[in-house]
Amino acid sequence: MEVNKEEIRFFLQFFFDKEENASQGAEIANGVYGADTVTANYVQFWFRQFRSGIFDFKDAYRTGRPVIENVDKITEIIQVERHVSIPSIARS
Repeated sequence: MEVNKEEIRFFLQFFFDKEENASQGAEIANGVYGADTVTANYVQFWFRQFRSGIFDFKDAYRTGRPVIENVDKITEIIQVERHVSIPSIARS
């Protein structure tokens, strides 16, 4: 059964509002959505979020590896000289 993270978090908020503990919430969630869907630590994390007033169910934006815009130029440099160093590519 495919279930998304937001749906699980809504489900966990329901148990938080019912004042269930994290292990009970994890046990019930795994019974509904399948074994090993959530761990007790995951449920504890979200219960802490709810206690601190954070009810945003979407994942926060995180920065990642920067997008390289000049892929064609880098490919061309590598094709000319296979053993070129990364700093020399960066300077180009």
